[in-house]
Amino acid sequence: MERIADKIDKEDLELLQKLIGTLVVLMRMLRVHKATASRLRRFLGLGGSEKTEGIVANKEASNPLEDSDSGSAETATTPTPTPPEKNPAKGHGRISADKYANVEQIAQAHPTLAVGEHCPECPGKLYQLEPASILRIFGQPNLIAKNWNCERLRCGGCGHVYTAPAPAEAQGPKYDETAVSSIIHLRFGAGLPHNRLERLQDEQQTPVPASTQWELIEAAAPAFRRIVQLLKVKAAQGTVIHNDDTYVRILEYMGKTRAKLLKAGELETPERTGLFTTAVVSKTYEGPICLFYTGRKHAGENLAKLLVHRASDLESPVLMSDASSRNLPDGHDVEEANCLAHGRRNFVDEFANYPEQCTHVLGELRRVFQIESECHSLSEDDRFKRHKGESAIVMKELHDWMKKQVDDKTIEPNSGMGKAMNYMLKRWKKFTLFTRKAGVPLDNNIAERVLKRPILGRRNSLFYRNQHGADIGDIYTSIIHTAELHGANPWDYLTAVQRNASAVRLDPGRWLPWNYKATVAATAAQKSP
Repeated sequence: MERIADKIDKEDLELLQKLIGTLVVLMRMLRVHKATASRLRRFLGLGGSEKTEGIVANKEASNPLEDSDSGSAETATTPTPTPPEKNPAKGHGRISADKYANVEQIAQAHPTLAVGEHCPECPGKLYQLEPASILRIFGQPNLIAKNWNCERLRCGGCGHVYTAPAPAEAQGPKYDETAVSSIIHLRFGAGLPHNRLERLQDEQQTPVPASTQWELIEAAAPAFRRIVQLLKVKAAQGTVIHNDDTYVRILEYMGKTRAKLLKAGELETPERTGLFTTAVVSKTYEGPICLFYTGRKHAGENLAKLLVHRASDLESPVLMSDASSRNLPDGHDVEEANCLAHGRRNFVDEFANYPEQCTHVLGELRRVFQIESECHSLSEDDRFKRHKGESAIVMKELHDWMKKQVDDKTIEPNSGMGKAMNYMLKRWKKFTLFTRKAGVPLDNNIAERVLKRPILGRRNSLFYRNQHGADIGDIYTSIIHTAELHGANPWDYLTAVQRNASAVRLDPGRWLPWNYKATVAATAAQKSP
């Protein structure tokens, strides 16, 4: 514009300035649109893999005309590079019989032969081999019913009635603990709403009303509440704590009901409208503990409530989360670590706009995650040595490269790529804490994975009626997921706690997901003659 300013009329110059300005704005909008469309496709489940090789391969295999400066036939006929072939997955897709831990083992003896007998084919003797395993899986309704018809006899003379004694299995309440465990697991483990289970049971001619299901799980909650209270105390002592949250619906705090609470002055902080389910995963010396909080408080407030139980002589825990300020617990010191996967995802979204720069960033981060994948079998100290010796160098080079891009104005600061770089550069110490301290994770994936369970419940059941229902849901979801993290069978654990509810209330420390089997065995040994 400066070169031609004195060669054209003033009106033409102003018109040209407007045209060029419009073009710049349109190009900027196009770049933002591409990144936004990428996020939208991922949100709708239409996006592909976020793995580096998948992103780069998809770009190379895209239409050559998409980003070309000309539409010539020569460009259009350029051969498209084919993505590298993936190695076929190992295995045949079948599950071996020894993987079925919860299976009824039935010994089947040979009908005519036994160990030590002579072979029918020669003079040799028979000896024992490993049994030939035949595994079959059978189905049944979720809840089954049994009815004992106890015979009754009446004396014709005195009229006395004699009733056959009921067997031990027939003793107890109408709904056995195993039935309650199934209802809890289906509702809070599989996200199956009560009304849907009611319909299934009606179709299977074993009716269990939705209202009855709720009464059963509510009545069983006190024993589990004691366990969750202890889990919170133990989780507060963790060395690394993950947290994240998602939205939830609680009708008590929405619509007309909320208006009534506001009018009555019964709603604390009335200006707040958000509703959240927070997932907290704490790494403790006894193993991981997963806790859920549902209500009007966000992740940082729920974490602050948890850290009240932390011992004062312990050093500050590492908090792994995304970069949102609402994840921080006010009034409690934590050592912040940010999720590297979140920072990486911004470059995935901008790949269509800046393929060359994004390829470099994703490639460097891929090296770091590859090192992490090779450390799964190592101790925390050995893992830290590898990250300190190898990953730290990669991250330092990446930091210098991104800073040079920003300082040299190679990337416009307000562009999507500039924002992605600044997002990481401003939080670089939090993103790289794993290279300076042992035991620090690279990402917050474990918290995001456990949040899938309440999200599943939200999609199926849509909402909680009130805060009490949300609290009951938090108790059972925390119990189920903590049991899974310790490799325990949630259904067995739910049943064991119910059958020993009195003992659980007296000493919940002996009935945790990682030690309850030993307690059950010890209790059975005491009862046996």
